[in-house]
Amino acid sequence: MDYLKTVVPSQLMAERGANLVVINPGSTNVRMGFASQDVPFNVPHCIARHKSDAGKLSVRDQRLNCRAGSTHNAEREKAYDIIASLLKIPFLTEVSSSENQPLPPKMGRVDGISSQQNKDDNKLNWTDVLDRSIKSSTSIESSDADEDPLQSTSDGGNRPNSEEIKYKEMIFGEDALKIPPSAPYCLSRPIRRGHFNISQNYQLHQVLEDLRTIWNWMLIEKLHINPKDRNLYSVILVLAETFDNREIKEMLSIVLGDLGFSSAVVHQEALAAAFGNGLSTTCVVNIGAQVTQVVCVEDGVALPHTALALPYGGDDISRCLLWVQHRHRTWPSFKTEPMKRPMDMLMLNKIKEAYSQIRSGSFDAVAHVHSYEHEKSVGQQKTRLSALSVPPMGLLYPRLLIPEEYPPPPRPWFQDCDDMLEDTWQTNDGVSGNGGLGAWDNYQMLPTRLKKFDNIGLVEAIVSSILSTGRVDLQRKLFCSIQLVGGVALTAGLAPVLEQRVLNTIPSNQPVERVVVLQSGRNPLFIPWKGGVILGVLDISRDAWIHREDWIKNGVHVGSGRKYKDSYFLQSQIMCYYNA
Repeated sequence: MDYLKTVVPSQLMAERGANLVVINPGSTNVRMGFASQDVPFNVPHCIARHKSDAGKLSVRDQRLNCRAGSTHNAEREKAYDIIASLLKIPFLTEVSSSENQPLPPKMGRVDGISSQQNKDDNKLNWTDVLDRSIKSSTSIESSDADEDPLQSTSDGGNRPNSEEIKYKEMIFGEDALKIPPSAPYCLSRPIRRGHFNISQNYQLHQVLEDLRTIWNWMLIEKLHINPKDRNLYSVILVLAETFDNREIKEMLSIVLGDLGFSSAVVHQEALAAAFGNGLSTTCVVNIGAQVTQVVCVEDGVALPHTALALPYGGDDISRCLLWVQHRHRTWPSFKTEPMKRPMDMLMLNKIKEAYSQIRSGSFDAVAHVHSYEHEKSVGQQKTRLSALSVPPMGLLYPRLLIPEEYPPPPRPWFQDCDDMLEDTWQTNDGVSGNGGLGAWDNYQMLPTRLKKFDNIGLVEAIVSSILSTGRVDLQRKLFCSIQLVGGVALTAGLAPVLEQRVLNTIPSNQPVERVVVLQSGRNPLFIPWKGGVILGVLDISRDAWIHREDWIKNGVHVGSGRKYKDSYFLQSQIMCYYNA
C-alpha cells in the first residue's frame, strides 16, 4: 500500500494495465479495452448470422406486446400535457394558429453542431453483406451508397446467380444494425433490459454462444489478442446490478473457460462508476440505453438495499421523440419503425444525441430525416422537429415513454442449485428469498423491481434510494453527491432539473437543505469502464480474483474456502484515482 501511495498513476497503468482487459457489457452496447487505454471500444452488442433459409432480415425476440393501448395512450397524453405546461410549450391548438411563422423563436442547427456540415452527414449507409473475397464467374461491382447492395436481376443489375452469391457468415456491431431488410440474416441481441435476452425462440445456449462470439470477435479485431495468447491476460468484468447470480456465473465461464483468460474478477457497475469519478461516497444514477439504475455507495462499498432499477433509458427517449413528432405532425410520411428496423433506431438515436436537451419554452430544430424502408433508394426530407425538450423529460414522467414489453424469460434455467452457491435458492417466484449475507444475493431481482417501480420517475427513485440509507449524516452527503453516468447523462439541462426537483421532493421533515448533481470530468458513458480499470489496476482485494483452473475445476478461490458469490462484495479502501 505504501507503493500505491507514492507511485505515479501513469507508471502504475503501464505496469499493470497492459495485460488487463476490462469488459463492461450493456443491453445495447459493450465497452471493451485494455486497462492502459484512455477510452474503450464501444460497440453495439449484437450479431447477425446468415440464414440460408431466411428470405429477409429477421430480428430475434421482436414478438413484443407494445403497451400502447387506449389506457396507456391516455396516460401518455396526460404526461405530455403536464410536461408541456411545465416547460411552457404551446399546445397543438396554439401552435396551429401560428403556423404561418417562418421559424419558431428557438431553432437548432440542421446538424446540431455546425452550419457548415453537409446535409447527408446524418445519413447511414447499408452494410455490404457480400463476401468480396470470394471470386465468382460473374463480377460483383461495388454499388453506389444510394443503391441497393442486393440489387436483383429483375432490376437489370449485375447480381450473380443465387448459387454464386457468397454472404458473410457473421456481421457484428453497427454493421449488423445496418444490414439491408432484404438480406437473409437473423439479428440477435444477447442482452435486453439488463438481463439475458432469453425467450422461447432465443434459448439460453444461443444467448451464451452469441456472447462468446461477439466478445471473441472484439478481442481479435479490436484488441488484436489471439486465442493462443489469452492465458497471458486477465479480465475485469464490470457488471450491472441487474444481472442475476446465474447470469454472472455464465459470463465468468465465458471469459475463463471459452475465451481462455488466466483470471477474472467481477466488479459492480455502481461501485466502478464511483471510483471512475474519484468518489468514495455518492449516489450513482446510471441512465443506460434500456435500464436506469440508482445505487448509493458509502466509503467505497455499494449498499444493496438502496439499489433500484427502472425499466427505461435512452432507447425509450428516442422512440418517444418519434411519437412526439407524429403527435405534432412534423415527421415526414416515411414509415419509420424503430422496433422492427434497426436502421430507424440508429437514426433516431443520432437525432436524440444531436438535439436532446431540457429547456424552458418551445425548442425546435431543422434536420434531415431519412427513410430506410427500401434499401434501393434512401428517401430524405428536411423537416422541423418540434418539442425536443419533451422526450428526455420522460425520465421524470415515465408514462410518457411506454417501454415495450417482451414475453417474460422462461425461469427454469435460472433455478441453479449447484455447489457454486452456498445458500439454497428459493425459486417459487424466480428470485432469491433467503437472507444471505452475500451482497449480490441480497439484491432484489430486476423483474421484481419492475413490478414495484414500473411507474416511478427518476426523481422519486433518487429520493427513495438515498432515504433508504436511514442515516441523516449519510443522506446529506449523498444528496450533495449525485453522480450521473451513462449516455443520457450528456443531456443538456438534465442536471439542474434533477437538482431542483429532488430538493422539492424530499419530505419536509428531512433536514436536507442542498442537492448537488456533480459535473463529470470524463465522458459519462465510459465512467463505469474507467472505474473498472482503476479497481483492477489497484488490485485492492486479491482474494476476489478467480483463476481459470480453479473456476473450471470447482469454482472456488485459490487458497480460500469462500464460495462464488463472495467475490461480488468489494470491501475497498477509499482511493481517489480520478486523474489516472
